Amino acid sequence: MEVTPCRSHKLCTFSLPKYTRIFLFLAVCVVIFMVFCTDVIVNKSKPIVNIPSNITSKHSFCTFRPISPEEALEEKSILESIAWPRYPSLQQKYSLTNKKYPACGNFTILPRRGGGKWHIGDQLEVLIQIHDYLCRPKKYGGDVLLARLHTPALEAGVAGQVVDHHNGSYSAVFTLLWEGRAEVEVTLVHSSEAVEVLRRLTSKHPDRVNFKSLFRSGSKSESTTCNVCLRPSRTPLCNFTDVRTGEPWFCYKPKNLSCDSRIDHSKGGFSQNLRPNEQKLFVSKVNMKVHILTSGPSDVFVMSNKQDEPNSTMSSGRWTPSGFYYQGVWRSLGGTAVREFSPQQMTQCLKGKQVHLYGDSTIRQWFEYLNGALPNIRQFDLHTKKQAGPFMALEYTNNIMVTFRCHGPPIRFGGLQTSDLRYIANELDGVKGGRDTAIVVGIWSHFSTFPMEVYIRRLMSIRRAVVRLLVRAPETLVVVRTANVKALTLYETLTNSDWYSMQRDKALRAVFKGMNVRLVDAWEMTIAHHLPHNLHPERPIIKNMINVLLSYICPEKKKKKA
Repeated sequence: MEVTPCRSHKLCTFSLPKYTRIFLFLAVCVVIFMVFCTDVIVNKSKPIVNIPSNITSKHSFCTFRPISPEEALEEKSILESIAWPRYPSLQQKYSLTNKKYPACGNFTILPRRGGGKWHIGDQLEVLIQIHDYLCRPKKYGGDVLLARLHTPALEAGVAGQVVDHHNGSYSAVFTLLWEGRAEVEVTLVHSSEAVEVLRRLTSKHPDRVNFKSLFRSGSKSESTTCNVCLRPSRTPLCNFTDVRTGEPWFCYKPKNLSCDSRIDHSKGGFSQNLRPNEQKLFVSKVNMKVHILTSGPSDVFVMSNKQDEPNSTMSSGRWTPSGFYYQGVWRSLGGTAVREFSPQQMTQCLKGKQVHLYGDSTIRQWFEYLNGALPNIRQFDLHTKKQAGPFMALEYTNNIMVTFRCHGPPIRFGGLQTSDLRYIANELDGVKGGRDTAIVVGIWSHFSTFPMEVYIRRLMSIRRAVVRLLVRAPETLVVVRTANVKALTLYETLTNSDWYSMQRDKALRAVFKGMNVRLVDAWEMTIAHHLPHNLHPERPIIKNMINVLLSYICPEKKKKKA
């Protein structure tokens, strides 16, 4: 660089022919960076050519919301805690012609510890042995099993805890909670071989359910594919990542329209991506959702507790369910006592209160129940679609308001206007809260086809919003609904299997553990009930769930001691 010496008090003159282009290049970079930042702040979508770089190596074309180092450690811990056993690589490829193989398996009720008769409070243990497709005892675990103890005549039922011993045998543990004859029921949901297929589908094909958005400007309209997992393409992307939560969402850019012309969201297509013969692993009542037979008696007779005998279950602490059914009514075993509410009692409980429901169609059921059961409540017509909402119901006499809004994408509802695509965390930030406000969150079903990280990070985002809400309004009641079991067709299995739901149920409990929130244990409530499994539980189960909710809102007052 040449420097002209100063010969006066005037400004020195520098000659910069060698660096001028570098300075200009840096200046242009700064301007581009500022424009990009401004674009992010105002949340206007611009086409981007490549999928963003914050992608994990495990899922090469899925984009995850950035998280803090502390959240990353928590996420790792959750993933490790719900890791499912892998069965060993089998050289022999079974033809799967022996479709009756679950009948080869069996369960056995083990004798009472210490001998003698069964009493309320005892721990009942069942040993289960699973066989392979050649009716040989399996030497590895990883099967998905459900267990319940029930007495049809009493409309009584309770879920059992299943333990995998990783050698083809399992234990199911039950708490004995009522007198009389109680029958054990063990259900094989999926074999470990089927689980490997489901695992592979999520790893290799997390985009097997895709979504669509319509873009329109004047007379022109185009529809493109959208997802959080979009495969690399030469087609530019529209970035619809939420500015406040950081939740990622992308659509392929329309050829002749701008990203800003997007007007709706809906579910697109579905691809099975099954290999030859794999479909045979998912046959209902053959090797999927089929009862395991017993090698001996399938029931026990339970007697009342002796006055001088300690409650063995409560003292052992091995397994205590969240509750059980007796005469068709759910009874809690910990925390707030659940009581039944008549329509008039429901009105009295909710007088002067707001109930805001956020989530999927299983939460929409709660809105529909309250809207139908509360006397004099009327749904306000918001001119929204029956499946997606949002909905609002008002009862003016007693100043009651109930609302429902579905969670943001991914959601498989059809024809949602972009203005109605709201993330739960953002909605919670807009709630004033207080002692007259109840919040219900239920979000699980629509995340089944995606990597667990997508779901865990969404829950963490909601959790942060719950923390903010409880800081500014500590008396706000926050209730979280868990996942539930369902009937399984091939389509339901590949998109929403009980195994997927089970994993997300565990993650949800881990994320909200230790927080000042209440839980409605839909998982146990649907396993324990005598009604068939259903994605949308039948009305008697919903009634019991609403009783749990109302018991949280209006807990029974403790009687004063005389």
